[in-house]
Amino acid sequence: MTKNTGISNTILDLIGNTPLIRLNKITKDLPGNFYAKYEAFNPGHSMKDRIALHIIEAAERKGLLNKDSTIIETTSGNTGFSLALVSIIKGYKCMLAVSSKASVGKINMLKAMGAKVYVCPAHVKADDPRSYYEVAKRLHRETANSVYINQYFNDLNSEAYYLSLGPEIWKQTEGKITHLIAASGTGGTISGVSKYLKEQNPNIKSLGVDAYGSILKKFHETGEFDKDEIYPYRIEGLGKNLIPTATHFEVIDVFEKVTDEAAAHRARELAVTEGLFTGYTSGAVVQAAIQYAEKGMFDKNSNVVLILPDHGSRYMEKIYSDDWMKEQGFFDTQKQALEEVEYL
Repeated sequence: MTKNTGISNTILDLIGNTPLIRLNKITKDLPGNFYAKYEAFNPGHSMKDRIALHIIEAAERKGLLNKDSTIIETTSGNTGFSLALVSIIKGYKCMLAVSSKASVGKINMLKAMGAKVYVCPAHVKADDPRSYYEVAKRLHRETANSVYINQYFNDLNSEAYYLSLGPEIWKQTEGKITHLIAASGTGGTISGVSKYLKEQNPNIKSLGVDAYGSILKKFHETGEFDKDEIYPYRIEGLGKNLIPTATHFEVIDVFEKVTDEAAAHRARELAVTEGLFTGYTSGAVVQAAIQYAEKGMFDKNSNVVLILPDHGSRYMEKIYSDDWMKEQGFFDTQKQALEEVEYL
């Protein structure tokens, strides 16, 4: 087949070039123009497709992978799914150490993609042998001919976004972006995109999103790792209890923390106002945009791009479950219109 037929050789050809969508309702009371970079349009339904393909192909170029190789990684779900997807197409085995914060649906999706999944307790120290960081390291040591992706401490993580997501946003906004808002977990996304955008225009502000219970915001402001900042929280893929070297703090201007509850409600609001069915972290990003606006960060000429990392289908047992929301107490302090299901 010739390349201009509109036929993709594999699903991996569809990674990237995701749409930038104007937000019309959820940000209508905020000054400026707001746009969502909708990463759910990637074939693996998250922005993590970008790093999965980039890091695996870099390992191939170095001769680290062959037909009997195993890809191993630590993941809250999305990176694992993307790695499993790329592994299927390229013929590798995949083993994943997953945080217990990942929903049952996410874990089932990983298994459906052929990955061997190890579920690890979420609320233990990073150096605890049961943590998903340490389990992944052990699996790598014990598995011959394996490659550990190590997204938290791998510069190829931020490089993937520097080479793809950053240029896309710059082109789609015709260079008019004034502010970037992105969640920080591994930090690869906000670091790579911010580096690229600031090279084009150093006046662009990079606004990070952190979780209560995470150490990233305080570390960015003080350089201090404060273990007293660490406590359990519910948002997946956002915040950290360690300092990832994939996070380049120097290209991030400021961090804002959001609560589990506000992020959950904002994701649900995004679905019913903009028709964007997104994950928990996307709700956190929108909530942070509102909090930044309340602090006077934007004016009428601001062009703000929000990176929305993944699709809402991975959170059906969590933020899109009324029962789960009630169990968390998230309906206690905030009114929410609930449609009752009528069974005939």
